[in-house]
Amino acid sequence: MNPITTLLCLLSTVTCVTAQTNLSFLLWRDGAPGALGTKATDIPTVTVFLATSDKATGAAMVICPGGGYGGLADHEGSQYALWLNNQGIAGFVLKYRLGSQGYRHPAMMNDAARAIRIVRARADEWKLDTQRVGIMGSSAGGHLASTLLTHWDLGDTNSADVIERQSSRPDAVILCYPVITMTDPFTHKGSRANLLGTNPPPDLVKELSAELQVNKSSPPCFIWSTEEDKAVPVENCLQLAAALRHSGVRFDLHIYERGGHGIGLGNKTFDTEKFHPWTRDCEFWLRERKFGRSASSP
Repeated sequence: MNPITTLLCLLSTVTCVTAQTNLSFLLWRDGAPGALGTKATDIPTVTVFLATSDKATGAAMVICPGGGYGGLADHEGSQYALWLNNQGIAGFVLKYRLGSQGYRHPAMMNDAARAIRIVRARADEWKLDTQRVGIMGSSAGGHLASTLLTHWDLGDTNSADVIERQSSRPDAVILCYPVITMTDPFTHKGSRANLLGTNPPPDLVKELSAELQVNKSSPPCFIWSTEEDKAVPVENCLQLAAALRHSGVRFDLHIYERGGHGIGLGNKTFDTEKFHPWTRDCEFWLRERKFGRSASSP
């Protein structure tokens, strides 16, 4: 899609179809709450990657790319969506607002919650199951996904906006080398500054540290990182896993020896033979949760 077409799609209230036949649309037709302007960076969107009808399971996953709340990594967005499509899962890549553009919490959380609500509100149109809508994220996108792990709500049944009547609770959560805590010494300081500012109050730091907010109502999680990760220490994953276990929430935790930070699928050219082993482990987990296709499916 050329830049002019992209801009027209963003400014239009009509759903736009790209050359790859993926749908891109605005989260709010009349502008996002708290928007600082009308530039593309002020307009959160979702791009839809639907699985083919012969593979589709009816499950969906909202995808939050990483980037330290300062940018959005494409290889942690569209490539994840295509990987999910191979398993029959619809992928919804979220372009959320960023700290580098002047936004702070709760703008990012509101964007992610709205995306989940939209998937449920339009489930019939996309042939999706409203009880199988998950969220996944990498690095700071993993932090955003973990925020919905702990700060979801059931929707406002009295809202005039049918989308806002939907629950924002994800049915499953995938966290890839995620930022979890906002507390020292294990937080990613750049993500914290972009999300909360340079001197956030202690109560806000605690509120946005998922390991301190997990409870028995939190949804099940697949969590992974690598021992080589020098940007976001594995303690982020370990602390969250301990909190989930304490609360009786099901989870699958994998800490791999090799890989470093920001590796995505492990191969940016989408060579399935070179995908990192986390993808195979996660595929098994998704099948067990009735999201992915059966292992015996062609």
